[in-house]
Formats: sequence, C-alpha cells, structure tokens
Amino acid sequence: QLGPIYLGTMGVVSLATGAIWFMLVGASFWMQAGFNPAVFVRDLFWMALEPPAPEWGLRIPPMGEGGLYLVASFFLLISVMTWWVRTYLRAQALGMGKHVCWAFASAIWLFLVLGLIRPVMMGSWSEAVPYGIFPHLDWTNLFSLTYGNLFYNPFHALSIVFLYGSALLFAMHGATILAVSRLGGDRELEQIVDRGTASERAA
Repeated sequence: QLGPIYLGTMGVVSLATGAIWFMLVGASFWMQAGFNPAVFVRDLFWMALEPPAPEWGLRIPPMGEGGLYLVASFFLLISVMTWWVRTYLRAQALGMGKHVCWAFASAIWLFLVLGLIRPVMMGSWSEAVPYGIFPHLDWTNLFSLTYGNLFYNPFHALSIVFLYGSALLFAMHGATILAVSRLGGDRELEQIVDRGTASERAA
C-alpha cells in the first residue's frame, strides 16, 4: 500500500526495479559529470547511458562499454511488465473492464520493439534507444532519416492523429462532466464502478 494506492506484489516489484533502473542511469550520469553537482545539472539534458557499440553484437560487454545499459534495461523491462500485470490484476479484482491495461500494452509493444525485438532481430544491442533526454530524441531523428522521413509516413501520421485525438476527446468528456456537475453529472464516477448502471449500458 502506498497511501491510497494499492500496489500488491506486482506493484512493489515494479516500483523496486524501476527505482533500480533510475538509480543505475543516474549513477552513470553522475560519473559522467565527474561527481560535480554543477556539471551534472548543466549537462543533464545532454547526458546519455548508451547501448553497447556495434562490434559487441548481442554479446554482453563490460560494464563500462555498454554492460551497464543492458543491466539497467533488464530492470526497466521487469518494472514495465510487472506494472502491466498489476493494472490487469487490479481491473480484474475490481470487476472493471481491461481497457486501460490493453491500451498500456500497445505502448509497451512500441517499447519492446524498439528496445528489445528490433535490436535482437538486427543482431546488435547498438540499435537500441539510449537513455537520456536529448540523446533519445537524436536517436529518433536518426531513425527517421535512416528509414525515410516519419512525417511522410501515413501510419505514423494516423497514430499521432489517434493519440492526440483520443487525448482531446478525453479532455472534452472531462470538461463536459465538470460543466454539468451541478446537475449531478459527477455521479458518473459511482456509475463507472457499479456494474449494470446506465453509464455501462450507454458505453
């Protein structure tokens, strides 16, 4: 239990392994800064924990040459997957639909493709996404340039339309409920978790 949030075993494992990933990446950045707080803050946006170099292929390199990246990635993978299991189990325990966990699974699929499946199929960990704020954006730009401009890819365009379109629809829905709360519109909150209600039949 974390305040009002029920974690369960999967939630605890997820937070623990996620914290380990965060600390490993942070320790790498801290070493890159020479243990200097001013340099750390100044260069934080440009620092990166890079995957192993191409010559290592799918082998496990020393910690200083990409091994730390693989260890950190292992913990991140466990963290993300156990959090997904937690979302599924929470929905099941509360008798709710599994919509959120399957939507989350689609985001995890992208994460797995870019960080695990694609590098393995290409035979090199160097194809994985680096950990860092600007470095991961640079990786995305290079990916776009390598495989054709993503801005001209119709599937990329459609995915963005649906991403921002769904966010807009959720915002409009939330604003509508808030606007009619003086008329009892907020009772939707109880109806969502109460099976057999008008809200469920209307969905």
